[in-house]
This record gives sequence, structure tokens and C-alpha cells, in this order.
Amino acid sequence: MALDPKQAMQVAHVLTEALPYIRRFRRKTVVVKYGGNAMTDPTLQSGFARDIVLMKLVGIDPVIVHGGGPQIGQLLDRLGKKTEFIDGMRVTDAETMDVVEMVLGGSVNKRIVSLINQHGGRAVGLSGKDGGLIRARKLEAAGDLGRVGTVESIDPDVVRNLETGGFIPVIAPVGVDEDGATYNINADLVAGTLAGVLQAEKLILLTNTAGVLDRDGELLTGLSPARVEALIEDGTIHGGMLPKIRCALDAVASGVRAAHIIDGRVEHACLLELFTDAGVGTLINGS
Repeated sequence: MALDPKQAMQVAHVLTEALPYIRRFRRKTVVVKYGGNAMTDPTLQSGFARDIVLMKLVGIDPVIVHGGGPQIGQLLDRLGKKTEFIDGMRVTDAETMDVVEMVLGGSVNKRIVSLINQHGGRAVGLSGKDGGLIRARKLEAAGDLGRVGTVESIDPDVVRNLETGGFIPVIAPVGVDEDGATYNINADLVAGTLAGVLQAEKLILLTNTAGVLDRDGELLTGLSPARVEALIEDGTIHGGMLPKIRCALDAVASGVRAAHIIDGRVEHACLLELFTDAGVGTLINGS
């Protein structure tokens, strides 16, 4: 059905607003951490895949790092495997790690790849084991978390080769240590570290919140690292938002131009944040 003249003019205005952003980000890398409602709602899944394909087609190089905690929990429940948590982190014994790797590197990863390919992209699924991408080490915590790891180092060669070949890397946050032991790593941490190694233009973290809010519930954006530290110090940023904020701060300190914490519950959130003046989340500028 044809657009009426008013709708057609709105489309033209949107494209005109997007043009300078497309020009600015062309041939730049954008690392996206994909998770939350955007990863479980079918409508949002499809919209996310289309957004990523569009970004690639206009010359931006998206790299996706995904989570999968709810999917891991569902399979463990079906298998009758009891899960223990310490400070919000899943204790991961060898048997649980097998499930984690199967879910993250298998079903979840390939579902994302398939969706992107269905919408005309060329996605390739990876885990940190592929091409020596993620070297891990055991995460030291108050209790023994088992096979929960942190990033020791990242070798970006396989990601760079896929980018230059026209492919979209989709990465499961699983790494190996020097002895070949497999570890589950927080996806935000992997995305932030990878963005720094790739010297990405942007790091985008999809969340189930509007972004960073002040004490009156108003969205904060255009923040400097110093301003973010002050908000942490006075307690405005607290609780579950802190790990994401720390990840974003580490990324911009490593050379990423900007980090975004955006509301993944909003359809086409990535495009709105990248290509419109208003955006849909919190922007943290590099120092």
C-alpha cells in the first residue's frame, strides 16, 4: 500500500536525519552485547536481526556478543540439574559447563545467526574457542564458582577477517585457559573487552531498563567518565547497573569512542540510538 504524502515526508525526514550518522560510522566497528528481552521476545528478535543487517549494508561493521542465562537455566531445569548462585553468578561445575557450552555455542548462537541470515545478512557463529579468540582464566570470587571465568586476552584476528570478508561475527562468551579448560564468561565483560581490542567506534549494551536514571527517574545521557564516577560515588548508579557501567567505563578507557546502555525492550533500539538525534538510552563519551 502506498504511503500518503504526510507519511512519505516523515520517511524522508528520517532518512535525512540518519544520513550524517551513516557517513560518520561507515567502515567503523560497533560491538553490540545482545541480551535481555530483545533476545527472548520474537518481535524484538526479528527487529534486532533487521537492524544488524541494515547496519552492515550501509557500511558499518557490527560484531555481536550474546548472553543466554535464561536459556541455560531452562535446560538445566529440564535436566533436573540444581543450580547454585553466589553473588548472582551461577556456580558452574564440569557438567553444568557442558550445558552452558551447548546452549551458548549451539542453540542460542545458531538461532541468532539464522535470524540474521534470514533477513539477508551473512552471519557466522563463533565461541571464544574459535581461532584462539578468547583466552580465559578462572574468576576469583568469595566462593568457588567452578568454571566461571574472566578474560585474560583476546586475539581479534578471526573477527577482523570475518569483517573484511563481509560477514557478521556472532560470538558466544566462552573461553579457554592455557591448559584447554573451558570457562563461561560474562557477556558484558567479553563485549567491553572485545570493543577495546578492536578499537571500536561504539559499544552498545542492550538492557531491560531505559538506561541510567537520576534520582527523579529521568534518563541521563551524554555523560563523561568523571560524571559517571560521581554518580556511582553518590549512589545514583547502584545495584545491577553497576557491572554494565563498569564495563562501559573500561571500554571507553581502552579507546572505544562511546559506550551506550540502551533499552532493548524498544523495537529497533540499535537504529534509534545510532541514527537519530534523540537516541533511546544513556551515552557515555570517551575521555
